Amino acid sequence: MRKIVQKIKTGSSSMQAIESSLDALEQGRPDSPPLAFVVLICSVATIGGFLFGFDSGVINGTVGGLQQAFNSDTAGTGFNVASMLLGCAVGAFFAGRLADLWGRRTLLIISALLFIVSAWGSGVASNSPEFVFYRILGGLAVGVASVMSPAYISEVAPAAIRGRLITINQIALISGLFMAFVSNYWLAKTAGSAVNEWWMGFSAWRWMFWVEIAPATLFFLALLLIPESPRYLMISQQTSKATDVLRRLYGEAEVQRKLNAIRESVAGDRNPRMADLLERSGRRAGKIRKIVWVGIGLATFQQLVGINVVFYYGAVLWQAVGFSEADALLINIISGAVSIGACLITLTLIDRIGRKPLLLIGSIGMAITLGLVAFAFTRATIGADGSLQLSQGMGLLALVAANAYVFFFNGSWGPAMWTMLGEMFPNQIRGSGLAISGLAQWVANFAITMTFPILLTGIGLAGAYGIYTLFAVLSIAFVIYLVHETRGLELEQMRG
Repeated sequence: MRKIVQKIKTGSSSMQAIESSLDALEQGRPDSPPLAFVVLICSVATIGGFLFGFDSGVINGTVGGLQQAFNSDTAGTGFNVASMLLGCAVGAFFAGRLADLWGRRTLLIISALLFIVSAWGSGVASNSPEFVFYRILGGLAVGVASVMSPAYISEVAPAAIRGRLITINQIALISGLFMAFVSNYWLAKTAGSAVNEWWMGFSAWRWMFWVEIAPATLFFLALLLIPESPRYLMISQQTSKATDVLRRLYGEAEVQRKLNAIRESVAGDRNPRMADLLERSGRRAGKIRKIVWVGIGLATFQQLVGINVVFYYGAVLWQAVGFSEADALLINIISGAVSIGACLITLTLIDRIGRKPLLLIGSIGMAITLGLVAFAFTRATIGADGSLQLSQGMGLLALVAANAYVFFFNGSWGPAMWTMLGEMFPNQIRGSGLAISGLAQWVANFAITMTFPILLTGIGLAGAYGIYTLFAVLSIAFVIYLVHETRGLELEQMRG
């Protein structure tokens, strides 16, 4: 257990208090919070983040196979890729409300089952409509996991290490992307191409989807072993169960304090509803609460900077400027490794310097690096075969700047956005606030993903990345003037 603490230790007084509690546990005192148990159940929730990443990244290596198998044009391919995001938007929107009715863990169990069905169905699909159906089911799972995994972690983790534990969810997400890239690369290399047969007479691109069945099954089984969120149990008036869970999470000495804090925060509250997102009194009565607009802004800007173009179309992007399929898939693996490294750095900083500084640094870094990528693509020429060609210098600049952009994103907006959405809303509107923000995030994701193939053939890579650069610049002002710090605050202190 001490090793766990050492990994997340930052030298803060709150961490010293946690170490003291561990000393108490080792000495057999019953009033010590079982931190290892908290980390364990949060780790189970992060498998949802892993599947979120894997399901999002696996499509990257299958685009060529989909085009050939379904004989789809540019717009059709874009919809096949983006179709999952329709399910994501619906899943994220309804997840918050359903979680308030059925519980956080229950929704995660449902998402695990949907991951399994979607992975199997996407691989067996024989036409575009069938494929789209199964990808939408996967999207529902991703939408639920995207908001419920960080929400569950935020509701069981101590405030002192909440940011780091939610950041682990982002690391799991990026690890899922990374493993999807590695799996795609290995399968395509072994088969000779993603469209070639690999095993049992099935094309490699189909096996790329089926690989996901294993971690999805593990997620389902592990979820059966973890408790429900104590804050949900209190909101749903299951006080006895909430007391038992709080005792397991924080130790006997903290149970009554936590119960009182949660009870006070929800005192007078009725069952959560979407109308709670509106101001109840004052000059802004009847208007959407400012905290909701901030959540929507955070969720939207995270997508408008174009990060999922790299995740979904990385192979297509690099092949468009002259790289081979194998080299393009290898570049994806490099980007995934860079992403994990960035998240590990964030793990040590998010509870030390806060969420807002990380977002600001990330916005500035992304604006610069995206601008460099756009500049490099303006120097591209048209080859004899009609494809784009970059000089060695411009190719190196685009490659380095693109990976630096991935680094800045995953060191800031990637984990910090989900951390803030999981903790910034008051208890009464957390489910509804997450629903609206999640919907906005996935709608923006769909718009960016669906339009990229059109932009690629219309205004080109330079124009597309110029648009993403503009949104990165705008996000700087958004963070400075509208985002407020949540570091170190208990969830019951969030007032919106």
